[in-house]
Amino acid sequence: MNVFLGVTGASGAPYAARLLRALTEAGCEVGLSASAAGIEVLATELYGDASLPREDVLERFTDGAEGVTVYGVSDYKSPYASGSAKVDAYVVCPCSMSTVGTLAAGAMANLIHRAASVALKESRKLVLVPRETPLSLIHLNGLATLQQAGAVILFAAPGFYHGAQTIDDLVDFVVARILDQLGVDHTLTSRWGQ
Repeated sequence: MNVFLGVTGASGAPYAARLLRALTEAGCEVGLSASAAGIEVLATELYGDASLPREDVLERFTDGAEGVTVYGVSDYKSPYASGSAKVDAYVVCPCSMSTVGTLAAGAMANLIHRAASVALKESRKLVLVPRETPLSLIHLNGLATLQQAGAVILFAAPGFYHGAQTIDDLVDFVVARILDQLGVDHTLTSRWGQ
């Protein structure tokens, strides 16, 4: 399975890190692109230093992950910028409200926006993982527009009914829901009723 993963500037770097690991462990080929704000969030939330250079952050983030290709945020030559490329699914995790607004307006300012727009126009699986609260009417309208256009809106909102004991358990809950949307088998959490 070929999956595009866009990382934008919303809080939620642990979700992106766990998702990347889960996808590569499942044998997926992953194309990764991170916005400048996404890099800052990764650097801050995963490595405790917002001033880390982009290259260092991406090297740490992808360390040990097989099958990952990193693309610059302005790399429109990447296969994810065209509907003619064979791509199975697209995920933006975390997904900032700036990204939501840009996508809902049909605009494209970087590869992440372009890839998500390709997913919508080609009727391919697109999962957006916002982590924002509270939401304004503008946010809600943007999310509704994207859902109507075919995107799955999967909030980074972990459940507690599965007996979470750690923060990692809460992260796994959300990542498991993303993997379910992509059709990727996993054992991150138990199924309801099991």
